[in-house]
Amino acid sequence: MRVKVDLESDALYFRLCEDPIEESEEAVPGIVVDYNKEGKIVGIEILGIKERIPLKELSYVKVDLPTAA
Repeated sequence: MRVKVDLESDALYFRLCEDPIEESEEAVPGIVVDYNKEGKIVGIEILGIKERIPLKELSYVKVDLPTAA
């Protein structure tokens, strides 16, 4: 998974896998979901992040990974 913050475009993008994007849909205003040819989600883009998320919060990422049993 990749996370990209683009302050110039004012967008935050979560790329869940590297499958080619076949279709995109604005699920709700400012939230775009990308799908592969099987209809599975491959990416999520949040537009207008400067208004939605404090810039200080974008300076670090915390990842909670599952523990192996």
